[in-house]
Amino acid sequence: MLHVRVFSPAEVTPRLTQTLDADDGVTHIAVLPGAARSPAGDVVHFDVVREGASAVLDRLRGLGLDRSGAIVIENVEAALSESARRASHRVPGLGVDAVVWHEIEQKTGEETRLSVAFLAFMILATVIASIGVLLDQPILIVGSMVVGPEFGPLAALCVGLVQRRYHLVRRSTWALLAGFTTAMAITVLTTWLLTSLGLIDKSMLLDERPLTDFIWRPDALSWVVGFLAGIAGMLSLTSAKAGTLVGVLISVTTIPAAANAAVALAYGVGHEAAGSALQLLINLAAIVSAGLLTLLVQYVAGRRTARRRNEPATARHGSPPTTEPRARR
Repeated sequence: MLHVRVFSPAEVTPRLTQTLDADDGVTHIAVLPGAARSPAGDVVHFDVVREGASAVLDRLRGLGLDRSGAIVIENVEAALSESARRASHRVPGLGVDAVVWHEIEQKTGEETRLSVAFLAFMILATVIASIGVLLDQPILIVGSMVVGPEFGPLAALCVGLVQRRYHLVRRSTWALLAGFTTAMAITVLTTWLLTSLGLIDKSMLLDERPLTDFIWRPDALSWVVGFLAGIAGMLSLTSAKAGTLVGVLISVTTIPAAANAAVALAYGVGHEAAGSALQLLINLAAIVSAGLLTLLVQYVAGRRTARRRNEPATARHGSPPTTEPRARR
């Protein structure tokens, strides 16, 4: 369930409350006339089940409330309410499977900004991974995967393509290109610096590394793992199960592949640099392909659920609708 707080101009509030009263997925409506100061107007609180949230938010945007007022969305962790239980039963579908597109667009849109923090995490993750491949230490490789922030722009790229929001596609592509290029360049410089200090040397790269050599030796399983991880990552994002995303981050070798390529470039080992670059491209392509497929399936499923919701009650439940007016919550 989502809690929505709306700042509404006074002249729009009657249409807003009428819209909310008529929606089966909305409950816990509270209207505070004149309570808003910036922007000025009324404040309307309500809760909506996730499976019905996108349609309600579309109607609020249709009233222009995202421009003349404000729409603030929060996740409700628990709601002990009979009214909420009835609302969830009235709307087809399951909340855990519902995609709130407005929420996803907002989340992924923030991830496309090429910020100092994003670049810092990319650099730190890649440098950590570069030391991990030289020491043949999977622990460092896993740590770098968790630190890496690259899944955000990848998810935004998928959302932008599905929603045809091409500014998201451009921004996320630029963030990925700039992030990986900058991180790899800094890693090359760091490799040279650590070599000059005598902490590492080329022989460490050329030695047998049985625990991490898969990073620069891609095969068919590289695509399979990347594809499955992309599906899991997109599902974790759309269903708000952030804990699953950590498992996704340590399943694909995007950051380690970039790090191994950078170290190989620093030492002039061309075949490892090429293999690592191919591994990176395979994983990126697999994640994007899986993310697009997942979002498209969820989009089609959401459209089917919305059509079921708009069917007459006789079609959905096999009994005529009651003539008793719906009580105001």
